[in-house]
Formats: sequence, C-alpha cells, structure tokens
Amino acid sequence: MKILSVEQIREADAYTIKKEPIKSVELMERAAIACVEHIMDSYPKGQLFSIFCGKGNNGGDGLAIARLLHQRGYKVEVFELNHSADSSDDYNSNKSLLKALPVSITEVNLVSDIGEIEPYTIIIDAILGSGITRPLDGLLASVVNAINHTANKVIAIDIPTGLFGEDNSRNNFSRIIKANETLTFQFPKLSFLFPDSGTYVGDFTVLDIGIHPTFINEVKTNYSFTKRSDVSRLLKSRDKFSHKGTYGHALLVAGSYGKIGAAVLSAEAVIRSGAGLLTTHIPSCGYQIMQTALPEAMVEVDTAEKEITSITLNKEYDAIGIGPGIGGDGTTVKAFEKLLKLTKRPMVIDADALNILASHQDLLKLVPENSILTPHPKEFERLIGKKSKGYEQLELQLAFAKKHKVYVVLKGTYTCISTPDGKVYFNSTGTSGMATGGSGDVLTGVITGLLSQRYTPLEAAITGVYIHGLAGELAAENIGDEAMIASDITGNLGNAFSEIKKATE
Repeated sequence: MKILSVEQIREADAYTIKKEPIKSVELMERAAIACVEHIMDSYPKGQLFSIFCGKGNNGGDGLAIARLLHQRGYKVEVFELNHSADSSDDYNSNKSLLKALPVSITEVNLVSDIGEIEPYTIIIDAILGSGITRPLDGLLASVVNAINHTANKVIAIDIPTGLFGEDNSRNNFSRIIKANETLTFQFPKLSFLFPDSGTYVGDFTVLDIGIHPTFINEVKTNYSFTKRSDVSRLLKSRDKFSHKGTYGHALLVAGSYGKIGAAVLSAEAVIRSGAGLLTTHIPSCGYQIMQTALPEAMVEVDTAEKEITSITLNKEYDAIGIGPGIGGDGTTVKAFEKLLKLTKRPMVIDADALNILASHQDLLKLVPENSILTPHPKEFERLIGKKSKGYEQLELQLAFAKKHKVYVVLKGTYTCISTPDGKVYFNSTGTSGMATGGSGDVLTGVITGLLSQRYTPLEAAITGVYIHGLAGELAAENIGDEAMIASDITGNLGNAFSEIKKATE
C-alpha cells in the first residue's frame, strides 16, 4: 500500500473528481459512508456521538457522518467551531442537509459553549484535516485541550486535529487531539507511523473511498505500508522435487558465555524460516546446549570457550547472520573484522555486531553492499551518534542506508526498512507482546533463513519483518501480550507462513 504526501492526497481527490467524474461533495459522501459503516460494525444503535466540526472539508465529513448516523438510529449532537468567518462549499452543502433533521447543532465561540459531555458519549473529531502547516492556536487549541481532558473515547476522521501529515518536529504536541482511533481515507499518513506522532492517532483504519485506480497505480512515492497481499506476492513456493540444498546453507555467528540462548533462538528461526542447512558458529561453552536444544543445526565451535574469537569460512555459505549475544570483547571485534574482509556476500548484522560497528566506525566501510542491518532505536542511535525521532530519524536512516549501501531495518511498532536507493517500507504486523528479550534474535534468524533461500536482501527484509510480526500476533491470540516470550514467536512462524499462503490461494 502506497503512502502519499498531503499534497499527493489532494491531487488524488482532484484526479478522481475530474476523471470519474464526480462532484467533490459526492466524494465527501463516500468518505462519510465508509466511516459510518465502520462505526456501525463497532457500536450499537442508540450510542450517542458528539461530533466536533471545523468549517473546512474535514468538518464537512463530520456533518455528513452526523446525518448518516442519525438516519441509521444513532444519537447525534454536533458542535460547530466558529474559528473562521469562511466555510467550504461542501461544508455548507452538508450543513444544509443536516439542518433539515432534528439534530442539535451548537455553535462554539468559547470552550464554555460546549458544556459537559457525558462519559459514555463518543467524541468524533472532524475539526481540521491534514492540510494544516502550523500549530493550533486560539479557539481551536482551547477546544482540543478540552477534548483531551475528557475521559471520552475519541474517533478522529482522516487525521487527529492538529497533527501534520508528515513532519511534526516543529509542532506543538500539547495542541493535538489524542485519538483512540483514527479513520483515514485510502492511504495512511506518514506521521501515523512514527512513535512521537503516532501515539496521537491510536489504532488507525484505512478506508477505501474509491480514489481513481489509475491515479493509485501511477502515482510515485518512496514510501509504502506493507500488507499481506504484498508479502504473498514475494513468498517463494517450494518445488516438489527440491532437496535441502535447494534452500541454501546459512551460517549464524552468535552467542557468548551467558548468552547462548540468543544463539539458540536465532538458530531455530533460521531453520523454521525454510533454510535447507544451518551451521552455527558459537563459543565452545555452548556446544552441548545447541546440540541438545536444536539437533537440526550443525555446530562449529570457536577455539575460545566463552566468546567468538575466530571465524573461518570453510565453505561457501548462501547467507551469513551475525550478532545475537556475541558481546563486544576485543577478540570478538577482531573476529568480526576478519569475517567482513572474507566475504562480499550481503550479511544480516544485528545486536552486538551493530554495537561493534557503532564503536568501531572504520569497520562500516567493510560491510558488504546490500547487507541488512537490524537495529532497535538505541542501537541505531549509537550507529549514527545522534538522538533522533520521528521524521528526522527517518531522514537519518535513509541517509545512512544510502551512504553505506545497506538496508536498515529499524525495529519498532511499524518496523521501518530503508533501502540504498531511498525507498522506505513500513511494516503492518506485530504486537506489544513482542517487546521482550530475544524477539530481535528471532528476527535475525528469520531474515537470514530467507536470505539463504536466495530471496533478494529487500525481499528477505520485507518478508522476514512481516512474518516475524504476524507470528507474534498469532502467539498473542493464544497467550496474550503479557505472557509472550521470544520462543512463542518462533513457535508460530509456521502458522504465519500458512496464513500468508492462504492469501495466495
């Protein structure tokens, strides 16, 4: 699914209106119908909605939603914010239609005009859309503050009022509606996917309002939101007459004294992601643990007992993953440097291997082109030497990927994959239960396993991140988020593959 800029979304509306053709107020009606149908799936008739409307087209959406909800048996009251002397034509059209119905419309000149909203009432935010470019002030800021201080559930229409569509680094976060849910149209907004701004969005649903398919197909963007249909097209089928050699031989360098569990978690994920063969290179202290925990893996022990000190490539591997639990001992740093010099094949680099790169920046020039780096935010911060968040962090991530010609998988709620050619892919799967030790080790294994099967680095990153997140969702369905551990994710990888295959049948 494409992610468009605010300007491109305006162009999409205009293109649809011209080419279909359709009146703008009719497109607004489509958007309102989509919202109401979603609301009807979630709330019983008789539920009271307090709908706050600005005087632009977002407010017009709100007025149309009020009319449609009333006609379908819901209780509705409307608060019209008098923040501007002007109002849009489509707003005026919908206000005329609504005034013909017995629906309360309260003009708000001061916050006190709102009165008390009952706790069970659901607030619908249709004050301002995505076109704003500066923080709110005056009446708008006061109303937003008042809504945020209620205990009522808030549903934002298209975008929470006050939130910018892309870069919110200069916004005033105290003047943004904090929604529980956002119903957005056709495309997610970029700002929904960043932790600092996404928290104001709550859960978001992308509603199809019939934007012209030609525009959707032809519009260019560097940003995408990965859905199941995208991954189902990438997933390779397994040939009936294949053998273990068909699916590649992966090498996983992992573990140190006290952290052999990281190696085991990552190794099992490599195999459960479909790799034909796996060799693990671990310290000798982990030999019996690995052989017992995962008999399917071959074990190559280091000359040292407690850490990685020497890595030799005795054969040609189809993929190499390194990092989970290896620590940062000086001899391990040298071993990693030697490995980087021995191979030109793209690698999967995670965890302690990333910390080594961060503290020995000269090694970055040795990282093979098109390698996949999988940092969490703190590891990324160490790599670039700067704290960042939101849109600024994305720009730094893109610059790093381009400079070093690598793929960066920045882990998070919507894990973000940046490519050497400036593309960005946000992931749509996952759950808060995956915020647990070892989850990243499993992801390293999944991506390494896919890379060994000759997925391209981009395919391995996109598919691996999606499957990893889906496995977490499936685990949460059975045991909940709080009780989830990393091995539960691994245990559901097979179910995740099966779910994706169903989409292709």
